[in-house]
Amino acid sequence: MSLENGNQPFLPGPTANTVRSCDGKVLTAPKGWILLGPGDAALTRRVKAAGDHWVVQEKRGRKTFSKGVWASAITIDRIRSELDAERSTEQFAKRKESAAQRREKVQAEYVEDFLGAVVTFLAFHPNHSELANRLARAVSDHATPVGSGTVARTKRIPVEQRAEAAVIAWMRHQTTAYDSMPIARIKGKRREVRRMLAQRSKELLSCYRRGDSIAEACPLKKALGSPARS
Repeated sequence: MSLENGNQPFLPGPTANTVRSCDGKVLTAPKGWILLGPGDAALTRRVKAAGDHWVVQEKRGRKTFSKGVWASAITIDRIRSELDAERSTEQFAKRKESAAQRREKVQAEYVEDFLGAVVTFLAFHPNHSELANRLARAVSDHATPVGSGTVARTKRIPVEQRAEAAVIAWMRHQTTAYDSMPIARIKGKRREVRRMLAQRSKELLSCYRRGDSIAEACPLKKALGSPARS
């Protein structure tokens, strides 16, 4: 049954116990099957590996969201019980703690690498080095948290490109009126506005790179506020 849709995930059906195949066919879940919702990756992996199942996904815009996995209730209950038993052991607790520490170390290293990439991209004149450091930290704090969904979390492009994109995105929201700007609902219009604002941001960054004297009314200075004093 897992192959009935040509290895393609199903879409949610018109009723709670149905799915829709890629060719539009509506199928009713077999008797004794239940929908295992998303959220427990280990349980989902084991259920899928255990035998027949239906993966259900829904696409919204460019993103695809898991709606769960249909499978035998007996199989799901058995595997859940096995997992609960494993997770209650001291050995599992130690492995989980060790894994969490590794993730924290990897995250800390990435934050520092990303911060350095942002500073390199900014390349501010020494006269503006203090502000460059504050901007780099603000962008990194916003963009690097796990699960933030920002460009800094993607692995599709080099970290140098992520840094540039993250700076421009941060400036779009913090130094322009983009968030309150009325934009016509015309295809490509929002992309056009974003390109225009990105160009403005790049021109502003150029002033800091040259070491120009910057007025206190500068939107970047205002967005970052006054430097912290010890």
